[in-house]
Amino acid sequence: MRLSAAAILVALMLPGVAQAFCERIAHEGRGYVVCAVDPAETELRMFRLGPDGAVLGSFVRVERMLAAEGRTLGFAMNGGMYHPDRRPVGLYIEAGKVQAPAVASAGPGNFGMLPNGILCLGADRAQVIETRAYLDDPPDCRFATQSGPMLVIGGKLHPRFLVDSDSRFVRNGVGVTREGRAVFAISDRPVTFHEFGRLFRDVLDTPEALYLDGKISRLYAPGLGRADIGLPMGPIIGAVVDAPR
Repeated sequence: MRLSAAAILVALMLPGVAQAFCERIAHEGRGYVVCAVDPAETELRMFRLGPDGAVLGSFVRVERMLAAEGRTLGFAMNGGMYHPDRRPVGLYIEAGKVQAPAVASAGPGNFGMLPNGILCLGADRAQVIETRAYLDDPPDCRFATQSGPMLVIGGKLHPRFLVDSDSRFVRNGVGVTREGRAVFAISDRPVTFHEFGRLFRDVLDTPEALYLDGKISRLYAPGLGRADIGLPMGPIIGAVVDAPR
């Protein structure tokens, strides 16, 4: 069953939600899974390397690592673009340590379609910030990932998105509400940037939203019985909760 836009918005805005919330929704005849997290209530982390320094690359390996802490994933998805060796393309911060610097210049591909942006996870709220604005006044981010392009900027779609584009991929991204909650989405089937951006602007009501990736987009949502598999990933982002006892 897919929830209406109104139903998902009511669920996302409930105060004091202490778990990641994932649901299937429909918008303009297209299916999506949307997961919302309040960083003030639920821990949201980036994952790339395990304790041995090897790339984790999969939801299964993240779960194995968390099991040693008595924790588990409420949900997770791929968390930004990466090079063939799984190094982040742009800024990447994990547990307060910068592992890769920000890239502010235009370039080829979706990452270089300026403006791009940064998801910054602070102690109790999330932010999506345009890259150059971030560099002008860097906030304190416990975790961060850079990707591009921005999907929504100040409540408006990225200026280079075309209504009649024929570029379609399964895509995933993240928006942030005015209250600092992170709202993630992944499409069920290939969509254009314009279609995907409209989801964040018109349904999820996130004034800032960032594209994470396409084609390789994957989701782990145990509450929905979903665990996508594929080639090893680079950065992974997930909500961390206590494991059931």
